[in-house]
Amino acid sequence: MPLRLLKFALSRQYREPRMFRAHDRLRDRYDAVIIGAGGHGLAAAYYLARDYGMTDVAVLDKGYIGGGNTGRNTAIVRSNYLTVEGVRFYDESVRLFSRLSQDLDLNIFYSERGHFTLAHTESTLRTMRWRAEVNKHLGVNSFVIAPREIKRICPSIDLDCGGHMPITGALYHPPGAIVRHDAVAWGYGREADRRGVEIHQQTAVTAIDVKNDQVVGVETSRGYIRTSRVLSAVAGYTPRITKMVGLRTPITVQPLQACVTEPLKPWLDSIIVSANLHLYVSQSSRGELVMGASLDPYELHSERSTLDFVEGLADHLLQLFPFLSDVKVNRQWAGMSDMTPDFSPIMGTTPIRGFYLDAGWGTWGFKATPVCGTTMAYTVANDCNHELIAAFNLSRFEEYELVGEKGAASVGH
Repeated sequence: MPLRLLKFALSRQYREPRMFRAHDRLRDRYDAVIIGAGGHGLAAAYYLARDYGMTDVAVLDKGYIGGGNTGRNTAIVRSNYLTVEGVRFYDESVRLFSRLSQDLDLNIFYSERGHFTLAHTESTLRTMRWRAEVNKHLGVNSFVIAPREIKRICPSIDLDCGGHMPITGALYHPPGAIVRHDAVAWGYGREADRRGVEIHQQTAVTAIDVKNDQVVGVETSRGYIRTSRVLSAVAGYTPRITKMVGLRTPITVQPLQACVTEPLKPWLDSIIVSANLHLYVSQSSRGELVMGASLDPYELHSERSTLDFVEGLADHLLQLFPFLSDVKVNRQWAGMSDMTPDFSPIMGTTPIRGFYLDAGWGTWGFKATPVCGTTMAYTVANDCNHELIAAFNLSRFEEYELVGEKGAASVGH
């Protein structure tokens, strides 16, 4: 460490304040309790305080800030989805993300890269054209390009994929971006704390007290809290929370794995996703290649990564970029994805009054962080669903009004 930097770090004059306060005890009552101190939970707390003046809020997490899926994702942001509901929702999220550094007064390393979803078959290319038309009608910058354009923008790609599965085209989304995921979580946490929200780490929710179909309190590992509003934003732990209130959902939990390589000199400016090879790759500001694949094909509540995943991913990646054969994988990890049958989230009010869900995020939750915060804050504050999430309500499964997003979400990112 340079001496000048060390002197700055040890100086009392320039001491950096804590990102948020540590509270010795829980109060016995709050206007609202948010379960989950990830990006979604902290964003909802921030917007509740900022936009609705609700500061008597406790955010509880059994671990630590951003320690769940927020810290385990690959931080890609885009809005080129397939359904009208999905495109409008994620386009608002992209808009919020683009100005989030200014809103939070913190550099979240938001970097527009351009997002390719590659097609290797004619049927996949037809889906890309379908998505492009939906995007175009809703004002989202997304269009289909030919292989020669892909090569022009990303010269290092092998269009033939080693002769195994040649690229036939791609859906190109110029606003596609990457973000520093921990900066997003900590930024929302800091600003929520500054407005009076209490963040309690190492505080597990063990039961939710419901009387006459109304939430009245929460039992935690540190005591009982009286409250009339509870928001669950716990991703892969959702079934454990909904069980506490006797609520059934169609959510299943499957592992989703990712990995990073050793740092390399900058060479990949774009985000590359293959719809047929089921992989995605981008290069971080530190030079690492951040890579992932599709969901593991089994239901399992586990965050353990496997050799099978990294072997399969490496095989497909080398079809696109053969020159990476000598690059080392530095680390790999897994998160738990809460999947729904139609590949769309479950958001908003539930049959239990005062109990709200922000769940069913599968592999696409991080990119929705800001819009989830604003829409769930509105829903909790007004006890009615925000218009952007009305179609994502749990009731759609009973009413057979699904929002089929598999064509744009099943790849992973």
